[in-house]
Amino acid sequence: MKETIDRLRSEGSERIKAAGSESEVEAVRVALLGRKGEITSLLRGLKDVDPAERPAMGAELNRLKLDLGELLDSRQAEIGGTGGSSANLVGDLTLPGVPPAAAGTNHPLLTVLESICDIFYGMGFSRDDGPEVELDYYNFTALNFPDDHPARDIQDTFYIDPKVCLRTQTSPVQVRTMERNEPPLASIFPGRVYRNENADASHSSEFFQIEGLVVDKSISMADLKDTVDTFVRNFFGADEPTRFRPHFFPFTEPSVEVDMQCVVCRGSGCGVCGQTGWLEIMGAGMVHPNVFKAVGYPEDVYTGFAFGMGIDRIAMLKYGVGDIRLLYENDLRFLTQFRGVF
Repeated sequence: MKETIDRLRSEGSERIKAAGSESEVEAVRVALLGRKGEITSLLRGLKDVDPAERPAMGAELNRLKLDLGELLDSRQAEIGGTGGSSANLVGDLTLPGVPPAAAGTNHPLLTVLESICDIFYGMGFSRDDGPEVELDYYNFTALNFPDDHPARDIQDTFYIDPKVCLRTQTSPVQVRTMERNEPPLASIFPGRVYRNENADASHSSEFFQIEGLVVDKSISMADLKDTVDTFVRNFFGADEPTRFRPHFFPFTEPSVEVDMQCVVCRGSGCGVCGQTGWLEIMGAGMVHPNVFKAVGYPEDVYTGFAFGMGIDRIAMLKYGVGDIRLLYENDLRFLTQFRGVF
C-alpha cells in the first residue's frame, strides 16, 4: 500500500496542476476524495492491511488526503473559485454590514395595545391574562348572563362543546383575577377575543380587546369617569371631551357607553360619527353585585368599576383607518405607513 500512496501523491499533484477550469478541478476532487474516490477506497481497505502496519498506513492516507485537499483549494482559488476554503472568501470581512432596505417594526395593533397598557401602568394598574378557550361558566354565568341571553346563542359564540367556547370578551379574566386576589385591586386585561360575526369594515370575527377592573371600598362612578378621562387625554394627546350614555351590560349596574368627541370633525358632525359629533370608544359601569357574589367578595363592603374597549377601534380612531380588515390582511403597503409613527 505504501507504493500506492506514493503513486497517488505524485499523480494526484500532476492532475491538480493540469486542471484548467473550476469544473475540471471539481472532477479531480471527486475522483480522488469523493465517496467512491481512490483515496476513499484505500481508507476503506485498511481493514485488510496487516494490523502491525495499519496505524502507519492510516496516518499516511490521512496526510495524503489533507495535502491533496489543500492543493485542490489552492488550484480552485488560482482560477477564480473559492474551493471551500475560508481564506478564499470573496469580500472584505472587516467591513460593516449593510442593513436591509426595509427594517421590520411592530404591528400597529401591538404598538397601540402596549401604548394603552403603559397609560394604565402609570395609573397603578397591573396586567393579567387568561385562556382564549374558555369555560362557559367564566365567559357567561359568573358574569351574570342569564341562560337565555342572546350572546349565548351559537350564532354569536363559537362553541367547542356545550360547556367550552372561544371567549367573546376578556371579561372572564376579571372573574379569574378576583378569584385569585383579595381587594383592593386594579388590573387591565388585554387579549384576543372571538365573535361569530360576518367581517365588514367595522366588524371582525377575531379582534383585540382590553378591559380594566378596579375594586375597593367606596369606589364610585366619579372614579370611573376620572380614569376614562385620564386615558383619553393621555392617548389621544389632547383634552378631548367625553360623555357617558346609559346602557345595559349584564355584569355592570349602572352601565354606560363612553363617547369621545369626533377626532375628524371636532364635534360638528360628519360621516365618520354619523353626524352626531361623537364616537363610541368603550363600555363601562359599576361591577354588578352578582359578579361579586360569584367570586366571594362581600358586595356590602366593596364596590368597583369595569370598562372595556376594542384595541382595533382605538387604533382606527387614532390613525384614521376606515376598514378594520386592513389591520389583519398583512399588506405591507398598509403596514409600512406606521413605521416610526408610534
